[in-house]
Amino acid sequence: MFHGWRVVAACFVIATVAWALGTFGASVYLQAVTRAHGWPIADVAFAITLFYLVSALVQRLVGRGIDRWGPRPVLLLGTASMALGVAGIGQVAARWQLYPCFVLIGLGWAALSTTGIAATVAPWFERHQGRSMTLAIMGASVGAILGVPVLLLAIGHLGIERGLAVVGAGAAAILLPLIARVLRFRRPEEIGQRRDGDATLAEAAPTTVVPPIAMRAKRPLLLWSAAAAFALGLAMQIGFITHHVTLAEPLLGTAGAGLLVSATGGSAFIGRLILARIVDGVAVRRLACLVMIAQAAALLSLALWPTVPVLIGASLVYGYGIGHITTLGPIVVRREFGAAAFGATYGTAASVIQLTSAFGPAAIGVLRDSFGGYRPGLAIASAVTLAACTILFAGGRLATRS
Repeated sequence: MFHGWRVVAACFVIATVAWALGTFGASVYLQAVTRAHGWPIADVAFAITLFYLVSALVQRLVGRGIDRWGPRPVLLLGTASMALGVAGIGQVAARWQLYPCFVLIGLGWAALSTTGIAATVAPWFERHQGRSMTLAIMGASVGAILGVPVLLLAIGHLGIERGLAVVGAGAAAILLPLIARVLRFRRPEEIGQRRDGDATLAEAAPTTVVPPIAMRAKRPLLLWSAAAAFALGLAMQIGFITHHVTLAEPLLGTAGAGLLVSATGGSAFIGRLILARIVDGVAVRRLACLVMIAQAAALLSLALWPTVPVLIGASLVYGYGIGHITTLGPIVVRREFGAAAFGATYGTAASVIQLTSAFGPAAIGVLRDSFGGYRPGLAIASAVTLAACTILFAGGRLATRS
């Protein structure tokens, strides 16, 4: 078996744990901490924002670190950091103590999320670059399906202190041996293989490599239009995900809100399954724009008609888009810039994406507290998502225009 597919499988598991305890876990931390301590939602949302800010600041270092030393040391450190941060949230007694916990989660998230996974998978594939990344990041959807119910169950039965300690220890027990064993190699040439599992180096005939789009386009415009568009889109996406439980709880109750978040994760999983089948044969910028339009419509419908049927339907539509937007960012950069130094190239874009999207949870929280509800914030999020679509489409057209 081509070792690249083992790398994809390992990254699938890593993504499952990372998204369960990172992006989707944040909505549980917001609800559980505010309920346990009675602290304002906006204050806890700012602490969650810190984890995205920290992640943004080290994204480029993660990409460069994987390019230089390989994924194993970087992802092992990330796993230890995230596990400690999650366990620490349950031990806090004052609001300031949340901040070091979310700093640790931010460091772990930087290593275990999109940049770390994409930089780990990219050297192993050429023809199946889109499919391999999609399948690897598909674990994010499994994390969305399982993460919130598992966290709510652990906190509900064991309390926030013991429950999060058990979850953190379990994450470390799953990921540390997996990373140490499977991610020993950086690229297929180290074990005498070629990308995509083609003929071995000894048997292979010379091949012609098609230059990436960036070789014949305006590189800065190509990179920064993608970075800006996905930064805005993901800021609204992360803000929605973080507040999803709190948004749904008044209409569905805590258990119902948890089920809806899981169903949204299931919708994202379906989205990624479909994406894995089509991504290597479509114009990825155009596909991302279409998905952003659908997400904007879902947010606007929630703002205008906050009823149970609309909440469920809009969440599922938005979730389908989550499965695309989270994955398409690195795929756009990989297709347009190639595999050489992908970690550093996407790490640069990811820093901008993470730095901007870090403000999503706090922005939605401030809008909610300012207006006394989520409806105005959701309408604004819809408009921002449409702006991201415009930047992505226009940037690609202008960069490749001769």
